[in-house]
Amino acid sequence: MLPLSDHQPIAWWQGHCIQRTVFFRHVALIAATLPSKSYAINLCEERYFFLVAFTAVIVRGQTNLLPSSLARLEVERIAYDYVDSYSLTNEAIKQHLVVTSDLHTHAIPKIPLEHIAAIVFTSGSTGHATPHIKLWRTLVANAWKLKKHFKIADKTTIVATVPPQHMYGLETSILLPLITGVCVYSGRPFFPTDICDALASVSTPRILITTPLHLKACVKTELKWPDIACIISATAVLSTTLAVRSEKVCHTHVLEIYGCTEGGALAQRRTIKTQQWSLYEGIHISRQDNIVSVSSDHFSEPVILNDVIKIHSDSAFELLGRQADMIKIAGKRASLAHLNYQLNAIEGVEDGIFIMPKDADQGVTRLIALVVAPLLDKQSILNALSQSIEAAFLPRPLYIVTQLPRNETGKLPQKNVLDLLEELRAKS
Repeated sequence: MLPLSDHQPIAWWQGHCIQRTVFFRHVALIAATLPSKSYAINLCEERYFFLVAFTAVIVRGQTNLLPSSLARLEVERIAYDYVDSYSLTNEAIKQHLVVTSDLHTHAIPKIPLEHIAAIVFTSGSTGHATPHIKLWRTLVANAWKLKKHFKIADKTTIVATVPPQHMYGLETSILLPLITGVCVYSGRPFFPTDICDALASVSTPRILITTPLHLKACVKTELKWPDIACIISATAVLSTTLAVRSEKVCHTHVLEIYGCTEGGALAQRRTIKTQQWSLYEGIHISRQDNIVSVSSDHFSEPVILNDVIKIHSDSAFELLGRQADMIKIAGKRASLAHLNYQLNAIEGVEDGIFIMPKDADQGVTRLIALVVAPLLDKQSILNALSQSIEAAFLPRPLYIVTQLPRNETGKLPQKNVLDLLEELRAKS
């Protein structure tokens, strides 16, 4: 049995607080309709539908396939690679669900700990998504770990702006409710007004699960934010400036998760207090031959971290940038993450990114920058950058654009960026 009480709430859906007894029945209804195949590509965007579908697939002894993007080509690629699969959508789930308390409790069968509950795919920023297997025991352990370290009370409601298919969204907005007894808002608000309204529509205490991209938009508004127990951010490093502003505007504290698709959430910090990350209990970090990895009893094997890391102890570290971000120009070294931080810290810059051109290994040593800054001109941005970075790293060219091609989690897949860059070059 899942460690849940039948009469605890699990979700806010269509204005109703759904008790677990109703949820269990919904799971049984959906499980009975699933085809006898090995895999289900879970494309549900409504969070409660995803939660029901995710659990029903596991109950049937099948595996959820979670694409990094719901784009048609990405889904088709996964379907091609996993022939014995079918897709689940909002429409497929909705037709079987009703909001009522007049349903008999339906027991959830015991799920084998070694069952492959999901296969999560990376964002595909390098061109092709990579699958990562998630055993049920690992997902259960991760959920309890998050609840403990964030001190989340049982009656807390989670409002999330990130998709449930992403590892961060899966752990915080699906597994926490499913495993540990908290509740989740069914929708996925995007704009600041929608996020504020969603938070106000659910009971306290509330936690906002979001990204730096969403936080940046939220703090620019003059909205009156309801009481929020805390804000949790991930998918990109949160700047201290944005963290301070977010805490002031939303009258709460902001915490960050450090993690990866391979290992899930690994560490956290309160950004305005420290640059160091504290690993969760039972997770240890080590370095061997310049390779940094983390290990834990619930990992099948150590997880290698693709970041430049300064280890302070076996439970604390400082993040210096990604291995792939380290660049060298004119004998000087820097990380693209650091350069992006300086670019986005400029007053008036709404979003921006540095790019190392593909032909850099052929002698080209000039970086490129794409910047969203409707009130600034190129020279103003370059002047501001020259105060915080070495001249060798100043971008030439610098393009001012209306927006960057970010995906659902606020990340910038490499293909999207290169396509935009080619379009800009053709116009110049």
